[in-house]
Amino acid sequence: MATSLALHALPGIPMVAAGDDLAALIQAALARAGLTLQPGDVLVLAQKIVSKAEGRIVDIATVTPTPDAIALAATTQKDPRMVQVILDQSVRVVRARPNLIIVEHKRGWIMANAGIDHSNVAPQDGAERVLLLPEDPDASAEALRARLAPQVNGPLGIVISDSFGRAWRRGTAGIAIGAAGLPALVDLRGNPDLFGRILEVSITGFADEIAAAASLLQGQGDEAQPVILVRGLTWNQPAMGAANLVRPPSEDLFR
Repeated sequence: MATSLALHALPGIPMVAAGDDLAALIQAALARAGLTLQPGDVLVLAQKIVSKAEGRIVDIATVTPTPDAIALAATTQKDPRMVQVILDQSVRVVRARPNLIIVEHKRGWIMANAGIDHSNVAPQDGAERVLLLPEDPDASAEALRARLAPQVNGPLGIVISDSFGRAWRRGTAGIAIGAAGLPALVDLRGNPDLFGRILEVSITGFADEIAAAASLLQGQGDEAQPVILVRGLTWNQPAMGAANLVRPPSEDLFR
């Protein structure tokens, strides 16, 4: 168990565009900061730069809304084209009210507006564009880990984070939507507590906790610090992706 952590916002990450090499941008930022990757380091990337590099951008002008999208737009007072993009990324609508649609994303997340975002998406030629989540965040994390791992003589973790609202609590917090090189969940069942009692249900969202810590530096607005180096963590369980953080419907008491 770590007794201290260091978090470093990597400097000078530029505005990312489709096709940009994130590994090369991170290597350059590490050099600017006078840092080199060490065993046990974790890099936390804001979802937006991953989505931008992967070209996950939709021009709203190209979208033709269906009757279902038009009906839901009338209820929520949203642009029907935006509603169509949300529905295209979802498997069901959980709740809706004016200016808000809560859906189950294709990847299993319960979230507002399917995670589709206008913020920090620079306009191009006056067009209105929105940013989708990565198609497969775990695969994106693993691809980046594979590029950077040869620099490290030991484990290297990658977390792709996003800001989520939480049921029954106000405010957003960083969570992991993608992970590689580390266990997204740490199963503590079978271990003793301080008094020797065996833990029976304790499983920690390791990747979520890392994402939340990094989010304090990434911020939500114009901070321009999308990549955070987290140093000082240890783990001894096998790597697993962030898809394992999604609770299966069979275990969900609220569906």
